[in-house]
Amino acid sequence: MSSFSSAAPARSRKPVLRRLATSAEPWLYSAPVLVLIVTVMMVPLVLGLSYAFRDVQLLNPFSGGFIGLEHFKTLSQDAAFYRALKNTLWWTGASVFLQFFFGLVLALLLDKPFAGRGIAQALVFLPWAVPTFLAGLNWAWLFNPVIGPLPYWMTSLGMLSAPNNILADPHLAMWGPIIANVWWGIPFFAITLLAALQAIPRDLYEAASIDGASPLQRFTSITLPFLAPTIAITVLLRTVWIANFADLIIVMTNGGPADRTQIVASYIFTQAFKRLDFGYASAIALVLLVLLLAYSMLIVIMRQRLIEKD
Repeated sequence: MSSFSSAAPARSRKPVLRRLATSAEPWLYSAPVLVLIVTVMMVPLVLGLSYAFRDVQLLNPFSGGFIGLEHFKTLSQDAAFYRALKNTLWWTGASVFLQFFFGLVLALLLDKPFAGRGIAQALVFLPWAVPTFLAGLNWAWLFNPVIGPLPYWMTSLGMLSAPNNILADPHLAMWGPIIANVWWGIPFFAITLLAALQAIPRDLYEAASIDGASPLQRFTSITLPFLAPTIAITVLLRTVWIANFADLIIVMTNGGPADRTQIVASYIFTQAFKRLDFGYASAIALVLLVLLLAYSMLIVIMRQRLIEKD
């Protein structure tokens, strides 16, 4: 009787252990990747965020102590930060809008069959393969009035009164990195929107044409609704990327002249790697992170409400 009672719990425990092993099996398979993600991404992120509350200055051997919210109090009175934040809005908004507009135009053109379309697609997508550092150097040379043609072309078109370097003009300097960024980022929108366009059933266009719909009506009633999810995600991603994207500005203008092209991302670079104040730079980065998270959540909520209405 005792042997039967001891064997019964053992048999009842086996299904429980088997279920636990089955549920834990996927986690065991993905454990190396999870450990890698935590090690490579989360640990530096947490460490960097901790710097925002510490005095970390590389040239000060006595720094490193906890100072609480002192960096944020200094940041709230930093006029250069507010100027960089304003420049970030202008830099991000103009770049995303122009990239999206020209990317959509190119996607619509490449969606139509014509001779040499493959070569045209390769040429359109070529800027995306150019390293940003090299792209910044190329555009800086193009805007240089000594070795570059753009100032003379712009003067001939009446856009400039004299062939001057717009990167040295406080009122026009931001347009230089914006133009370079638009040229470099158009392929992103063109690729994603072209893929979405090619997924639209052609029967819808044929039915709309039979019903007498004009090209504009077909675009607004068929193309845009089908592209809406892709547009939402690409604009969201590109906005976050460009707000964090300081490569072209650092290479072309280094934030000048007179901080007229200084954005928050380049201001973080200046504080961290020129003034070697990693604590203050981390505080600025934390503020930028919060702002971008708020923007992302707003876009996601708006998109979800639009889906629910439909």
